[in-house]
Amino acid sequence: MLELPLIMAVIPFISMVVLLLFKKITLVKISVVVLVLSTIIQIGYWKIVPISILNAVVKGFFVAFDIFIIVLGAVFFLEILKKMRIIENISVYLESISKDYRVQVILLAWFLINFLEGMAGFGTPGAIVAPILVSIGLSPLAAVIISLLGNSSAGVFGAVGTPIRVGFAGLDVSNVPQYAVLFNGVGILIPVFMIWVMAREQKQKLKQFIEVLPFALWSGFIFVVSSIIVVNIGQEFVSVLGSMLAILLIVVSLKINLFAPKTNRQLVDKSEIKMTIPLRKVLLPYLVVFALLVIGKILLKPINIYFPWGYQYTFNVFNPGLIFVLTGIPFALFWGGKMVILNSAKKAFFSTFDPFVVILAMSTMIHLMVNSGNNLSGLPSTLVVLTNNLKGAILPFVAPFIGAFGSFLTGSITISNILFGNILSRASSIFGVSTSKILALEISGAAIGNSMAIADIMAAEAMVDMKNKTRSVLRGVLGAVLVCLSILGIIGLIVT
Repeated sequence: MLELPLIMAVIPFISMVVLLLFKKITLVKISVVVLVLSTIIQIGYWKIVPISILNAVVKGFFVAFDIFIIVLGAVFFLEILKKMRIIENISVYLESISKDYRVQVILLAWFLINFLEGMAGFGTPGAIVAPILVSIGLSPLAAVIISLLGNSSAGVFGAVGTPIRVGFAGLDVSNVPQYAVLFNGVGILIPVFMIWVMAREQKQKLKQFIEVLPFALWSGFIFVVSSIIVVNIGQEFVSVLGSMLAILLIVVSLKINLFAPKTNRQLVDKSEIKMTIPLRKVLLPYLVVFALLVIGKILLKPINIYFPWGYQYTFNVFNPGLIFVLTGIPFALFWGGKMVILNSAKKAFFSTFDPFVVILAMSTMIHLMVNSGNNLSGLPSTLVVLTNNLKGAILPFVAPFIGAFGSFLTGSITISNILFGNILSRASSIFGVSTSKILALEISGAAIGNSMAIADIMAAEAMVDMKNKTRSVLRGVLGAVLVCLSILGIIGLIVT
């Protein structure tokens, strides 16, 4: 028999799941409704003191504001690059490296998507790459499935470290990036699932699959190793710099025919592919971003903000979003003009507003649960009620599935971390399990589960003009997601 405190604690999560089943209700509206419901429960049942509500709202705002700046800057920068045709030329360059369509797909859907995830995230990579995959000759369904699979592993570090920086705000994450990059080694398998989706549509599918299997495994391995090399510089650099290093290594591999398939197979004649701008112009904006990120990481330190009622919040001045803006403006002025800046800024603001509202609502809700122990009812906090009902023995196994569930529901690894990070952190402390490892397992699972995010599926479908195929897409990614999550869970049981 479920106890009443546990029922009241899970009502907001159950309500969110139920509301998400209705397609006509946006995630913004759902998050606001769930926040209101959670606030009513905290006031009416837990009798939380007013000052704790105020503190939860303040912290929720700063967490959301931090990600608002990151996403605003990232989308602004990405829009400038698109208008200057730099993204288009990166795609053309990667396609021109090999004539084999299977290699091209891995270059685009694995390496380019990982790079774009580091630059912007939030469903952007799959939406950009899916139409390119169709132009190579893949069916729209295969293009969407493959682009979603590709938009997974890099999400652990997301848009310049956002999932850890914002998703686990307030938690001890000192070793989380190092463990996460190791657990993310399951990403070696993602390119293998990609080439299987490709091969299923072709004649001699097993032969086509086996021919490119060594290259697929090598591609997965290169990304994982590149991430391990870069992670100690800072979590903000893994997706961007790690992806750049991985792209460099895979290009060199192809130049010397290392693990490249011996038979070149094409679906569409791409002999007329040409870059319209020189490679140095393509690379220059990213090199400037990297240089400024390094300088900002060294020079900019957190500051403490004090409020009149005694609350204190530590705000991180080093925000990658500001770096993107500072880099994008001069390049836009030099190569594009003022209208490029204005149009990119407009697109960035409207693209960022919804994530801001959702994260504000979800973060506030979670911090209400954290602060609910300061109440007049005598009940333990909502967080304690939830964590006391988790089982310590299986916690390492279920942590990746919990993370995947959150990103599947919300379409965001960051929001998944906000929803479940505090719960899993407390549970790990109760049961004597490494908090860093549990959080790393959760975020690695959230990245894998991101392949099934409904919001990302719909965005990718829209870009290839495909309708009413969401169930088919889900079936196409489900097997890969379950395999990777199960492996993560087993690894978790072994190492914790």
